[in-house]
Amino acid sequence: MDKVAWMALLFDFYGQLLTKKQKSFIDLYYGHDLSLGEIAENYDVSRQAVYDSLKRSEKVLSDYEDKLGLVKRFLDQRKKLSEVARLLDESEIKGSAESVVKARQMLERMLEISSEE
Repeated sequence: MDKVAWMALLFDFYGQLLTKKQKSFIDLYYGHDLSLGEIAENYDVSRQAVYDSLKRSEKVLSDYEDKLGLVKRFLDQRKKLSEVARLLDESEIKGSAESVVKARQMLERMLEISSEE
């Protein structure tokens, strides 16, 4: 996954834990593709100040992910759900009940894991 997509995911999950200025800088830089200079001009600060704030914000978001692992868990579940969808498509094409059984088992395991957490 590229850095922009990764930061967008981290921001979606943990962005509310940043300061107002950090949220703005991350959103403008990664979400709206503004340059450091454009952000600096809008906030009447130096490019270096924007850069430093972005690096601190990225570290904070990464630290939250290291401790909480919400994005990893989300991506793992999404991968499993894609596999379930594939199995269900396969069962529709082949008329195979075996694929449906596998899909149901995967969903049951996912639900068991979710209820334990």
